[in-house]
Amino acid sequence: MERPIGVTILAFVAVVLAFLNAIVMLRFLGFLPFLGVIEGRIFSIWYALLYGLLVYIWVWLAQMLWQVEQQAWMFLAVITIFNLCIDFVVLVTGGSWYDVNFSVLVNTLIIIYIMLPGVRGAFGTD
Repeated sequence: MERPIGVTILAFVAVVLAFLNAIVMLRFLGFLPFLGVIEGRIFSIWYALLYGLLVYIWVWLAQMLWQVEQQAWMFLAVITIFNLCIDFVVLVTGGSWYDVNFSVLVNTLIIIYIMLPGVRGAFGTD
């Protein structure tokens, strides 16, 4: 199947989000210092596991998007909403907007973009 440029961009964005989630995972493991409201290092195995799972999922999703698999559209919608929920939990449990602002903005743009009729047509989910 031919891959439209928008789907290629979505695959690239999925790789970028995997990289960003890997950085956050390392921050929660205490390897990288936090910037913003939380100064210094913090250790949280729960958040590290959660973000590690998201890294794996985003890499897997990027592969599915690259191959333009039909299930990738629905999986992208579910994972994007799940990622927004995790960012909300981080905000509610003491994180700052600075910690999740890029993730929230990118995931919101992704969810808006994949709902466009042309993108749905590329995956055959009309």
